[in-house]
Amino acid sequence: MRSACIVAALAGLAYAAPKPAPQDMNFDEIDSADVPTLTGPPVDAVSQPVSYNEQAAQASAAADTTNDLSSSSKVKRGVNDPCSQQPDGFGPKPAVDTVEAFSAFTTFHDTATNAPTPQGYQRSFVDLSASVNANTYMGLYTFKTYDTIKCQQLCDAANLCTAFNIYFERDPTLAPAEACPNPASFTNIKCTLWGSGVTTEAAVNKGQWRRAFHVVIAGSNGYTKNNPPDAQEGFTGPTEFGGAINAPNSYIGQKYFPGVYDAGKCAAACKATTAYDSRHPRSDGTYDACQFFNVYLLSKNNVPEGTYCGLYTKSWGKQYSTNYGQYRGSDYYSVSSSYGYTLTIQDPGHI
Repeated sequence: MRSACIVAALAGLAYAAPKPAPQDMNFDEIDSADVPTLTGPPVDAVSQPVSYNEQAAQASAAADTTNDLSSSSKVKRGVNDPCSQQPDGFGPKPAVDTVEAFSAFTTFHDTATNAPTPQGYQRSFVDLSASVNANTYMGLYTFKTYDTIKCQQLCDAANLCTAFNIYFERDPTLAPAEACPNPASFTNIKCTLWGSGVTTEAAVNKGQWRRAFHVVIAGSNGYTKNNPPDAQEGFTGPTEFGGAINAPNSYIGQKYFPGVYDAGKCAAACKATTAYDSRHPRSDGTYDACQFFNVYLLSKNNVPEGTYCGLYTKSWGKQYSTNYGQYRGSDYYSVSSSYGYTLTIQDPGHI
């Protein structure tokens, strides 16, 4: 059921359409967006380097915006042959090889509880029995030790990584198959990288079954960066806001991109909107130039979903950032990491 206050679809960016206000979330656009198929590491993966390409993503965002106006990551898997030896497994393990003993193993809980929080990050959760699963998944690494600093360094080295999740996982020593449905276990220490903050609500992967073998998780910690998004070429900013902008005028539309939080996609959408409108001016030669955009991370029930962009013909200050979220039925869509960017050299808005 659609909310009664949903704004018009992105066709509202076209010059002849009315400018919707206030700037409520466009659930039609959210529903129609292609959701990432990979929301966490595959169960048998031990390595999945980050492959997010900012330039390609921004080019795609610009093309997607233009298309709206005018009308998979590669997985590096483990050894999958039946009953083949599985890689890694360097973590500690309890003396008794059962799920119950793994979950109760005090070494996991003590290690997670006492792990250092890296500088520039805040700990989002500690010692959970589940790992993060969300649209903003970026990559996976397996360690020999439970090392939050090493995981932080990998996140810092990956463009647009803003959080990480580190945890112990009970994995099979052999690839479960008919001849070995429940092999002995070992412990992997996994570090996953995310293009958004991580939350307790997003830690929903409590494990799974591989034939008769039960994969479970312990000592799961999440850490989120304190940094703002990157500067964008041709724009002044970012300017930090409280919520999303809800301006009295000048709103010309929105774009939503599921997956990694990327202000560059909004910058590309803003530029593409101006380029399109300048090619389709009004009879007097004027057009709506995107001079300012508001970017924020959209979350559903505190689980990160993607990047939401509000586009405007003039810039607005923090006093107008009053939209902190909306209910849709029993689901709450919240705003976080909200920032504004103003076009440095303002477009005249006429040909």
